[in-house]
Amino acid sequence: MPVARAPSSLPHSLTVPTALRTRGDLHFVRVFPEGPCGGNPAPVALDADAMSAEEMKAIAASYGHESAFVCAPRDAANTYRLRFFVPQHEMEMCGHATLGALWVLRRLGRWTSRVATLETLSGIVDARFNESTQFIEVSQPKGIVQPVEDEWLHAAICDVLHIDADDLDSLGIVNATTSRTKTLIPLRSLQSLHALTPSFDDVQPLCDALGSTGLYPFAVEGICPLDVHARQFPRSSGYPEDAATGIAAAATLYGALHYRLLADGASGMTVHQGYAMGKPSRIEVEMRDLNDPDAGCWISGAVESTTLEPVQ
Repeated sequence: MPVARAPSSLPHSLTVPTALRTRGDLHFVRVFPEGPCGGNPAPVALDADAMSAEEMKAIAASYGHESAFVCAPRDAANTYRLRFFVPQHEMEMCGHATLGALWVLRRLGRWTSRVATLETLSGIVDARFNESTQFIEVSQPKGIVQPVEDEWLHAAICDVLHIDADDLDSLGIVNATTSRTKTLIPLRSLQSLHALTPSFDDVQPLCDALGSTGLYPFAVEGICPLDVHARQFPRSSGYPEDAATGIAAAATLYGALHYRLLADGASGMTVHQGYAMGKPSRIEVEMRDLNDPDAGCWISGAVESTTLEPVQ
């Protein structure tokens, strides 16, 4: 099945560079889909070394999604260098766009080894192709979890999410950090999670007060194996909600360790996201070494080609 190409028409002020259109180096994927229309879309631009940061940001703004740009590594010992943009700024790391970029490269026969090392603004990221699952796995560093104990912040979270304090689970709100910091907000039920109607204009100042890049409310669906449903409301990406967030899922695995939610011997969990948006997604997160949480974790999931129309 061919990888989809860029549509020919774009908003006049945000045009994709001609070289990308004519060489067909812009591809589109959905990452972590769990059903029709599921997953998080991502444009992937190959051979992007000559593109400026403004051109990269213009592509992300044109399509309204996190976008990955594949460049030659600065160190020949590494496989690729990746840059990531959302409509408003460059990101240090994006889990689903990394998976999408590697999937495209593998489909095109440009990444054929079992492992890869990737240069990103957040540091070196490892990747591997799992022959058993046929999934690509991308590393995340050891998570750091810090409880959010300020009662004013608790009240502000309830106010922005339009929930009562009784909707919060007793596990406690925490900031969990892998590549970025996410605020994990455990809720008592899936019904409360999917009914959330946040005040989106207030998300950024709240995240600033929390020292976070996104609010990540979640509810536990099953314990053994551990299944959770989650939603992400990003701080300032240029869109109000994210359908699937690999970095937040990795942070949630370390939250689960903090909460003691993992059963004895369990090394991973499944995170379902995007259901409230009609974009069902499934993210698998697994410790790299069950006996060494400091080794970090893998995020993985399905990828499929798609088409994307420019936002109007």
